[in-house]
Amino acid sequence: MKKFLIVYLSRTGKTKAMAEFIAEGIRFAGHQADVKVLPQVKDVESLKGYDGYIFGSPTYHKDMVLGMKNWLFTVHKAGLAGKIGGAFGSHTHSGEAPTLIYETMENVFGMNMEGMGPLRMEEKYIGTDEGMRTCQQFGKALASRA
Repeated sequence: MKKFLIVYLSRTGKTKAMAEFIAEGIRFAGHQADVKVLPQVKDVESLKGYDGYIFGSPTYHKDMVLGMKNWLFTVHKAGLAGKIGGAFGSHTHSGEAPTLIYETMENVFGMNMEGMGPLRMEEKYIGTDEGMRTCQQFGKALASRA
């Protein structure tokens, strides 16, 4: 069984819901998923012991929220090169945050992002059955790479 860490920030609760649904998908695939809101993961030590990492942020003013952006500087010190990675986020109209996180994980951290793009979801779909299943499938797909 592999262990995944999902770290997110949420402004309206929608990105949090996505994180929980992604974790369900990982668990459906037979792996462990720990879901933590960003303030619970303060330092490099908090990142140790996982096989995969999934980071999420809503889009706010065509960017990830500032707390996530600042936190990624800490993550860079954790040495996650080669680890499985994924990025996700909610949005109301533009949706850039997951792509920015994904590109940082792939190009700056050197993580294994192969075969998966970021999961971007418009907020109005997150509470629907389709939105839930999409997030769960994303989690399953990430877990299948373990």
